Amino acid sequence: MKLVACPDCHAQYDVTTVAAEQFDCRCGRKLENRALRAVDAKIIRCASCGANVSETATDCEFCGAAIARGPQPLSLICPECFARNDEVSRFCTACGVAFRPEPVPNADPELACPGCECAMKTARVADVAVCECPQCHGLWVPGQRFEELVQRATEARRAAAVPPAPRVQGGNPNAQPLRYRKCPSCGAFMLRRNFRRSSGVVLDVCRSHGTWLDADEIEQIAGFILSGGHTSEALEEEHRNASAQAAAARLRMASEATAQRSIFGSSTSPHRTSLLGLLLDLLRS
Repeated sequence: MKLVACPDCHAQYDVTTVAAEQFDCRCGRKLENRALRAVDAKIIRCASCGANVSETATDCEFCGAAIARGPQPLSLICPECFARNDEVSRFCTACGVAFRPEPVPNADPELACPGCECAMKTARVADVAVCECPQCHGLWVPGQRFEELVQRATEARRAAAVPPAPRVQGGNPNAQPLRYRKCPSCGAFMLRRNFRRSSGVVLDVCRSHGTWLDADEIEQIAGFILSGGHTSEALEEEHRNASAQAAAARLRMASEATAQRSIFGSSTSPHRTSLLGLLLDLLRS
């Protein structure tokens, strides 16, 4: 993959198959489609999650991904610091910037709105390049920039000192009219996803091309996060992880106890030494 980044808005474009020497960024700046001069930089970040790693680490202590330090060819050049990276890297191992490539603007015809099929126009929301429908005011967030848009929109709401909006009314997405929309890029039906599983804001997501937001949904998401929805979700996730770890620990202890009884010849019933008996013991505990 060959990337070019805009120095103004830091949007990244995949120019692997683009022959033009210049093209216009979504923010209006003209960018040069030129080969980047790569540098061999120290690996100080994980390519999978972007966390800091020591110079001698072989695995990331945060996500467990292997840290590749061998002489294998590194073909992906970071468009910000020009460090060499593996082709499948999600973050630069030198500067930590996330790789979020977008198609070059104007390389494809104008996209049709998934809601009303009106031609969408390029726009910027919270300094993130999007496509906006001039008729229904929905937003198409291309590539993998949705989380960045949510973060910046939330920070803008917080900095503006506006009281957070209440949680979205009707948090059950099943109570809303069911409508599947097509991806404006590939034409396939998109997945419906309840943002953070409890917000009530139902997003239309194409895993390959982007996320669709109806009018005012980005404001509803920001209000949901500022009113504590994000914190609640994080606590629930932490509780689930702790429960899973506790269950694994109990299973390990029970297995060790069963092995010890078998070694020392303890008289146990076949039911107790069986896997089914072990699971029943865990359920009772």
